[in-house]
Amino acid sequence: MFVARALGMSLVNPLVQLTFAFAPAIAGYAVRKWVTREGFGDAGLAPRLRAAWPHYLAAWLGPWALLGASLAVAAAAGLWQPSLAPLGDVVPGLPGWGLVLALLLVVPLLTPVYWGEEFGWTGYLRLRLLPHRPVLSTVLTGLVWAVWHYPLAFLGYIEFDNVALGLLVWTVSFLFQEFLLSWLRIRGGSIWLPSLAHAGNNMVLSLLAGALLTGGAGLGVMAVTLITAVPMAVLTAFIVLSGRFSAARASAGPR
Repeated sequence: MFVARALGMSLVNPLVQLTFAFAPAIAGYAVRKWVTREGFGDAGLAPRLRAAWPHYLAAWLGPWALLGASLAVAAAAGLWQPSLAPLGDVVPGLPGWGLVLALLLVVPLLTPVYWGEEFGWTGYLRLRLLPHRPVLSTVLTGLVWAVWHYPLAFLGYIEFDNVALGLLVWTVSFLFQEFLLSWLRIRGGSIWLPSLAHAGNNMVLSLLAGALLTGGAGLGVMAVTLITAVPMAVLTAFIVLSGRFSAARASAGPR
């Protein structure tokens, strides 16, 4: 990221993004193939479309539900006056309804891009960090994943008014996301499920919440991040406290 910026390249350049987006996958492949030589038996590479289709539906539409819940939180707190008009400004010439339809189609197409991160984080690291303590393993993986993104806050990709506080809120958001992504991986048995949900989190939840709450309501990036974390926190608490996350032991990797 720093080298790309030093060369005068924008971090929104697809070539730059793909370079570091696939770094976790490259690392995960290298370790499985040449370091531990454990292979790919628990990598979850099979799509399992027929068996896991309800989870694919949740991964595809879940970010839209989280977006709606986030907007409800903002409206209830008096921070946002319901209006979808700013969606028409996201892509010049494309009306809001057109943007929604486009994202419904684009998110599945972008799933292989986000597989680059998920194959490394949820598909390998979470399975190997304290494998028999799935909750703590997920917390540690979420922390590593968050820190891996920290350079973006110092290179102009994301701007916080208070960087230290902003990174703290961002880290909490990553932790909740990692729990949701891990749950999809555990329950559906495929790494493609969190990859699809990851694409939706970025292209639906983050993008549209930013457009509506930053552009439409004038909220800062940190406030938007905190608002979107609220429904994720509620869902994470439900998954963990209800015992649904205990199935992680079944796919925790080699003993």
